Amino acid sequence: MTTQKRSFLYSLWDFFASLKLSIILLILLAATSIIGTLIQQNRSPQEYQQMYGETLHRLFDLLNFYDMYHSWWFLALLGIFAVNLTTCSLKRLPRVWKQVFEPLTVADDAHYNSLSNRHELRVPLAPEAARDRLAPLFGEALAAPVTTEADGRIHLYAEKHPWSRFGVYVTHLSILIIFVGAIIGNLWGFKAFVSIEEGTSTDKVWTAGGQEPLDLGFTVRCDDFAVTYYDGTNRPKEYMSILNIIDNGEEVVSNRKVVVNDPLKYKGITFYQSSFGPAGNPQLNLEITDKASGEVREVTVTEGRHYPLSAGYSFAVTGYTDSYGQFGPAVEMHVNTPEGLHKAPFVVLKNFPGFGGKQDSPFSFALLDYQQKHYTGLQVKKDPGVWVVWLGCALLVLGSIAAFTLSHRRLWACIVPAGKGSKILLGGNAHRNQPAFALFFDDLKQRTNDAIKA
Repeated sequence: MTTQKRSFLYSLWDFFASLKLSIILLILLAATSIIGTLIQQNRSPQEYQQMYGETLHRLFDLLNFYDMYHSWWFLALLGIFAVNLTTCSLKRLPRVWKQVFEPLTVADDAHYNSLSNRHELRVPLAPEAARDRLAPLFGEALAAPVTTEADGRIHLYAEKHPWSRFGVYVTHLSILIIFVGAIIGNLWGFKAFVSIEEGTSTDKVWTAGGQEPLDLGFTVRCDDFAVTYYDGTNRPKEYMSILNIIDNGEEVVSNRKVVVNDPLKYKGITFYQSSFGPAGNPQLNLEITDKASGEVREVTVTEGRHYPLSAGYSFAVTGYTDSYGQFGPAVEMHVNTPEGLHKAPFVVLKNFPGFGGKQDSPFSFALLDYQQKHYTGLQVKKDPGVWVVWLGCALLVLGSIAAFTLSHRRLWACIVPAGKGSKILLGGNAHRNQPAFALFFDDLKQRTNDAIKA
């Protein structure tokens, strides 16, 4: 390999291993994520055109702002960030690996002089006696020391939590694993929606913006749907679906209640209760009383159709609600005269049977019951990479704990013969939380002085 090629590769390596590049990429990812938060994702083109107008709509569509997290430029940013993270880790890993697996157990004077935490004292003890008193202190402070004799000197080395140096690498690895899980979910998963009317079933779902439905491989049937409201309001308190799964002609899931935050899962596909609405016109059971003859009859009608009455009259229900203020279910209706004249509309309340028509009307009405079918709106999600993401999240927590709460602490001591006694050089450092280690080292110095004097 020529010098020019080698220089180019080194420059390229240094570029991707640059901390400055990491900061720039993090800022870009944060900024683009704000765009994805402000602009609602995966809506219909008609909605976007109505929200932003024709010009902005075309620009945002060209920049893939409507499906930003699948856009080529966002995935490219993630890819460059993954390369940056990998090269940064590999560049610094050999030094850390050596510090953990090949620690410096015999330090020279230059090393002690480079330490910000060091202490020197002379003691009236032979080197072996000084060693015997100092070794238990190292053991109590960190761990049983490694003792080495070289060049007439006795060296002691002890350390604690050396593996904490790998915490940052576990964190980096966890981020890469989360990226892999997200890619798996994007390639082999989907997010879709389906509406199922009560009493019907489907084996297909529709993705946002998709032209063709996705085949589930099994059938989902909605047997029932129910919704309850807060008293006196139209705000839903709870709504639920009763779903069944039919696979290969066999009902494998029966009468599964699905509510918000309690989804149904089958074969890696999750069905979330998302929305609901009326399916068609309700069936209304009315009791009609002919005031002249006293005849009473029950009829079942639907909204918007005209139904005959006696003497050439007719009526029609023009509106229905299952929560008319605080009065409960109600219908709005009117009576037509034999001449075809529409009388003024009036309201019939189910909970107040006497309130059922005009005083001058030849008929009175009571709302006995109603049956309104609903559709249940289900958000359907398949994410085969979710377990990979959870693995990455678990490693992220463990790595962060190791990286930010644990510290690799090291102590060195060198005992040198000095006249009738010994000279002790004491030093130490920590790769994180230096102020706390300084307090720890001051306490160790005091204990060392007390032990030597004892």
